[in-house]
Order: sequence, then C-alpha cells, then structure tokens
Amino acid sequence: MKKIFKKILIIFTPVKPLIVFLFELESSISKRWASSAHKRLFWAEWIIPTNPEFLDHQIDLHYLWLKTRTSFWLEKGVFGSLALKRGGKVLELCCGDGFLTRNFYSAIAESVIACDFDKNAISTAKRKNSASNITFILSDIRYKMPNGIFDNIVWDAAIEHFTPDEINPIIKNIKERLTGKEGILSGHTIVERAEGKSLEQHEYEFKDMADLQRFLIPYFRNVIVFETIFPQRHNLYFWASDGTIPFSDRWEHWLKTN
Repeated sequence: MKKIFKKILIIFTPVKPLIVFLFELESSISKRWASSAHKRLFWAEWIIPTNPEFLDHQIDLHYLWLKTRTSFWLEKGVFGSLALKRGGKVLELCCGDGFLTRNFYSAIAESVIACDFDKNAISTAKRKNSASNITFILSDIRYKMPNGIFDNIVWDAAIEHFTPDEINPIIKNIKERLTGKEGILSGHTIVERAEGKSLEQHEYEFKDMADLQRFLIPYFRNVIVFETIFPQRHNLYFWASDGTIPFSDRWEHWLKTN
C-alpha cells in the first residue's frame, strides 16, 4: 500500500505547483467566507439587543482575532492549562460555548465535567465542541454545583457574573470538591473600567488584583493573581491551592535560577 501511495505521489510531483496554487486559492476563498460569515454572526448576537451570556469562540477564531490582532481570548486556555494535572479529573464551571473545554482542558485531562446555567451555552457546546471525554451539564452553580472530587476546577470569565455574597459560598463549594491539598482552582476575570462595568450581565467587576485576591485567601494557603493589560481589556488570572501552584518554589515544570 505504501509503495502504491509513493507511486501516486511521484505522478503528481511535476504538477505540484499547480496543485498548491489551487488549494491556496481554495483556502483564501474559504478564509474570507468564514470570516465574513462569523462577522455576521457576531453582529446578530452582539449588536442586536440583547447580548447573550456567552461568546461563541468560533467568532474569535474566524473573525475577531484577525480583525483586532489580540490574543487575550486564548490566554484563559493557556494559563488554565498550566495548572492542570495531566490525566486528571477536571470540573469546569460556567463553561460557555465549550471552546476552551475541548481545545485546551480535555486535551490534557482524563475527563472533564463542564457546566453552565445557560441552556443556549450548553446546546452550543454540545453541538460545536463535544469530545469523548467531556460531559456538558446544565447547572446553576449557585444552587447545584456538580458533585465529585476533582484534581482541577476551572472558573473562566465567570466569577464576575456573581455578586460578592454569592462568590464566597461558591468558592467554599469549590474547595470541598478539590482533591486533598494538591487540587487547584484556576480562572480568569476582568478589571472594571473607569467608566463602569463592561457588560450589563456582570454583577461585580474587580477593582484590581488585590480585590480578587481577597476572595481567595480565606480558602487557600497559596494564591497567585496576575494581570495582562490590553487597550480593550484588563485581564486578571488566578491560581489557588493548598499545595503547589504554577511558578511556586515546588512547581516541577520550570527552572528557577538565582
């Protein structure tokens, strides 16, 4: 079979430039069409009232990333993945469209339970971002957080959707679901703009890193909060655990030099 395949490739070798040209043309047309289609989808979802509770990250992938040339929408997946236990069990809270669930967390974890209170988000996640080791669940974590013990719990772009009075009991329930002292909570949120909240759906946007940290310190021995700043957005990221967290002294995945 390999010999036959090699012979076929040899036949096509003289016309390779033409083949490449045709596929480049096809790719260019497809790229423009996909970008235009997702621009229209963005307009329909975010310009026509009212705004949804989540963003379909396919819009980021095919349209907004190319338009704005900003990568902050991918930071959540990158920084969250640093804390994941390879082959572990993950609970993702407020998973939205499930893009990060599938393309970051499920690629590392043995299994992921991902929940959201929005039935449209769960429907989108199942339709666009399903995988064999992901279970998407419709659940409002204020009242019914999925049960189980997990190596990692991820809470991306969602803590701002809750009031301070709701955040504390949610973190308490998170702590009860983490494995021993090595379980890690990770997540992302944003800093409030000078002119006020960025989205009407947000209940509480944090003032700065210290404002976010004060919610985590009562429950975890080790907490890291850090920020990235873009013209469009001021991001906050956090890792919290009673054990080792990324870039702490005992974290095995980096080389510390003095």
